[in-house]
Amino acid sequence: MSSQMKRRQFLGTTAASAAAITIVPRHVLGGQGHVAPSDKLTFGYIGCGTEGLTEMPALLRVPEIQVVAVCDPNRESTDYVEWGKDSVRSELATALEMPDWRKDKGGVPGGREVGRELAELFYARQRATDKFKGVRMYADFRELLDKEDVDAVKVMTPDHLHATVAVAAMRKGRRVLMHKPLANRLLEARLVVDTAKKTKLATHFLPSIAGASVGIVKDWIDRGAIGTLREIHNWSNRPVWPQYDVIPTDTPPVPKDFDWDLWLGPSLPRRYHPHYTHAVFRGWYEFGGGAVADMGHYSLWRVFQQFDLDAPTVVETSPTHVCTLADHVSVAIANDYSFPTACTIRFRFAAKGSRPALDLFWYDGGIKPRPPEELDEDNRQLPAEGILYVGDKGKILGGFESEDPMIIPYRKAREFRTAAGPTVLPPAEQDEKPVWLDHFRGGPPTFGSFTLAGPISDAFNLAAISLRLGGRRLVWDAASAKVTNDEGANRLLGRDYRKGWELVG
Repeated sequence: MSSQMKRRQFLGTTAASAAAITIVPRHVLGGQGHVAPSDKLTFGYIGCGTEGLTEMPALLRVPEIQVVAVCDPNRESTDYVEWGKDSVRSELATALEMPDWRKDKGGVPGGREVGRELAELFYARQRATDKFKGVRMYADFRELLDKEDVDAVKVMTPDHLHATVAVAAMRKGRRVLMHKPLANRLLEARLVVDTAKKTKLATHFLPSIAGASVGIVKDWIDRGAIGTLREIHNWSNRPVWPQYDVIPTDTPPVPKDFDWDLWLGPSLPRRYHPHYTHAVFRGWYEFGGGAVADMGHYSLWRVFQQFDLDAPTVVETSPTHVCTLADHVSVAIANDYSFPTACTIRFRFAAKGSRPALDLFWYDGGIKPRPPEELDEDNRQLPAEGILYVGDKGKILGGFESEDPMIIPYRKAREFRTAAGPTVLPPAEQDEKPVWLDHFRGGPPTFGSFTLAGPISDAFNLAAISLRLGGRRLVWDAASAKVTNDEGANRLLGRDYRKGWELVG
């Protein structure tokens, strides 16, 4: 093999080329479960905050993968955000089988130094025979992409950096694994999708793993369980982070070893404040995608796929507002910088094929749809989070991962089961082998390919624009990528970039 051929290019050669050479892989010689270092997919891990670190052990456990570099603009600190006291540290300590790991440091750990330590300790305990030489650290993802000949990257940064990192990685020939959203600007998300199509690289959108039961619901509807589907209602208990209703005016110093300029990335310069960073970024239009981008991708990705939804034709929102006193007069705060505490969103989808027009409703911040009368018969209430499918002849209450969907009331579920026979539930996903692994090793695309993300990304980013404009109704022409009833809304399809950070097609 030519010394100039990069390893990831070799891994991507065709099956025909590979078949011309007979090689006995080292994992055959090394025993069952062993994968030689030369056969592993190498990963750069970009983003070592709360979610990035807590998801890292799952990747470290995969024998076919080696994390060789980590990246975060923060070197190390204990000021991150968690959803339960000591939950982040204890979860990582459990993964390492080291109960006292970092107990002496206190706080919530985060940063590239923590990511490096986590990976190296894990590999030292689990893969000592590989003689692993260590994980390299970077503050700037661009430097990682330039210096590391990795096969793929996992992107766990704040939302405003997703498109910037993903596009840069794909243009460098790297496969990309990324969390939600694809981008928090509509035009950026479209560029990510277009780049994935153009480069034909393996990509996988992590939230797509959720919602396997949507296939059951689709099967029931196809068999006439609730007649013609007319509406889908999805509600979430998010946000579970502070929704700041004013822009901070105090100016605390930038923490030691935290590169604020790199954290801002493509965003225009502004003063540092902790209210913008460390898991609370989601509440700001500039840096996050709000509750719908946080949870809607989990619950609705497969809804978009199963029901063949294109981009919505109309998006309407109803945001809550906050009042303050100005010269002893109560006034609503004019807010175009942070998502509301709660909202409802209506997405309208045109008819397609045999499916008639359909409305999809989103609720967050504690708001739920009107409880269906069918639940009264069973003396039940709507759960904290869920999906309701409404047909012209009945309803299905969809469950999340811990609860299977059900035709309501129980009486109708029994009648349908008697007439149609039992439903075979899909097998549980196996954590030991990620669904995207074969694709990243040259196999076919998954149900989470970036190339499928156009319609849902259009929908959620349009919702953010409508909320930002105070609940304005937006009529969308997907073909021309234009809001047709409000010219001013089109300026929010993209962002104003800092010089040198522009994203162009």
